Amino acid sequence: MTLDSLNYEMKITHSQLKPTESNIAIIILAAGASTRMGKPKQLLPYQGCSLLRHTIEKAMASVCKPVVVVLGANAQQIYSEVNQPSVTVVENPDWNLGMGSSIRSGILSLGSCYETIDAAVITVCDQPFISPEIINHLVAAYHATGKPIVACQYADTLGVPVLFKHRFFSELATLDETVGAKKIINKYYNEVFSISFPLGVIDIDTPRDYQKLEKNQEGQELRSFI
Repeated sequence: MTLDSLNYEMKITHSQLKPTESNIAIIILAAGASTRMGKPKQLLPYQGCSLLRHTIEKAMASVCKPVVVVLGANAQQIYSEVNQPSVTVVENPDWNLGMGSSIRSGILSLGSCYETIDAAVITVCDQPFISPEIINHLVAAYHATGKPIVACQYADTLGVPVLFKHRFFSELATLDETVGAKKIINKYYNEVFSISFPLGVIDIDTPRDYQKLEKNQEGQELRSFI
């Protein structure tokens, strides 16, 4: 362990973060058409609920507030999964243009509380192993290190969930529709702090991915995913 990482761990240990004190939003991107799955993956059963509801519940259990969900394709079919007072639902009419348009919709939805939001976590609805602990780790690392971007590291890459300080909001809101948050991560690489999330590499895009996930729920080892 390096001195920097030791100092970081000490700061995290002494963190006094509480859910009621958070000024970090979380945006869940769930607007895709799931073309490779052949049906809305947001609604796939997982751990007694849908994959999207699972992600929302993990977000709600974290320190992040507000929780924003961006819908697009199949929005009316999916809406019942997110229709609750504690979740802000945004419909992206340009979802077919790409992830950048959904990030823009999510960021712009923060307009009513824009000045009080210090940062936002951006995540997706198809990483089944996301947890409140991972989300809170991003927030704690942000406060402890002072870095304006905190990303998850897995499979030799940096990606979502990722936290961006408020100063990146305008740039996130003007992303090209066809690119995602990784463009900002790469552009400001020297300002990024990373946390380890090995299971972040697992996302559910195809029927085969989902079959593996179902087998894992039945007790199969996680290495079957890799």
